[in-house]
Amino acid sequence: MILEEAKRVIRVEAEALRNLESSIDGTFERAVEMILEAPGRVVVTGMGKSGLVGQKIASTMASTGTPAFFLHPAEGIHGDLGMIMKGDVVIAISNSGETEEVIRILPIIKRLGASLIAMAGNPNSTLAKSGDLFLDISVKEEACPLGLAPTASTTVTLAMGDAIAVALLVSRGFKAEDFALFHPGGALGKKLLLKVENVMHAGDNLPLVKADTLMREALFTITSKGLGITGVTDDDGALVGVITDGDLRRALGKGLDIINLPASELMKTKPKRIRSDELAARALQQMEQYSITSLFVFADDDSMAPVGIVHLHDLLKAGIA
Repeated sequence: MILEEAKRVIRVEAEALRNLESSIDGTFERAVEMILEAPGRVVVTGMGKSGLVGQKIASTMASTGTPAFFLHPAEGIHGDLGMIMKGDVVIAISNSGETEEVIRILPIIKRLGASLIAMAGNPNSTLAKSGDLFLDISVKEEACPLGLAPTASTTVTLAMGDAIAVALLVSRGFKAEDFALFHPGGALGKKLLLKVENVMHAGDNLPLVKADTLMREALFTITSKGLGITGVTDDDGALVGVITDGDLRRALGKGLDIINLPASELMKTKPKRIRSDELAARALQQMEQYSITSLFVFADDDSMAPVGIVHLHDLLKAGIA
């Protein structure tokens, strides 16, 4: 009974979203263009559940390159309408289109010189008829079996808001780097802002030996640098291979007398690499892809001599993983 009801709710809401998709037309495009051309900001308003969804819509826009904020309509009629300026675009949300607090602020919005995009579930409602543009968020039925609790209607409203925000994002050419500027804190900010050059080991901390270096010296480099690896270079400083502590264990397991062998005899060729200006999150992705714990770092794709090395532990400490 419980699972059946849960699946029914999901079916109802999924059907509402499919209907919304089929109803998107030129009016939606004009709404996006109105926001793009507006000299002001986007002000989202709505009461109750519509207001909660409106807060999320405003937040999504603000984080994706469209200046936006939420205005509570009840607070608006008690002074907060001063937040609205000429040139702003107001998105007013009401499923019925007759929410008293929203209707009461509509004349003031017009008087202040702001444009109005009405999002309502009733095309004949006061809100729908008052808007410069009307976006239909009507649903055939709510997922609530009583038809009372906003369920499918709030899902559709949220999807419409996301559609507007993403259409604006694409139209503005908004990039991951731009997104990072608005999310500098926490793990998300680190993944989007931290680059390999910020976490790599370089200079004297870079483990490197020449190809003809005997393993007794290479072992010292691997141990002293504390990364469990050394790069192997040719006479020009180009990286030609790597030796890990795992390679040493496997060689010893075969009974090889590795101490007097040159590094070139034990190294693995064609080591994986990454540029210093790439995101640290990309380094983690490569490590996971190739099941390795270190990447040698290069200034650019054409460079042969490494400028650093990044280890999995560095990414863990930085909060990337």
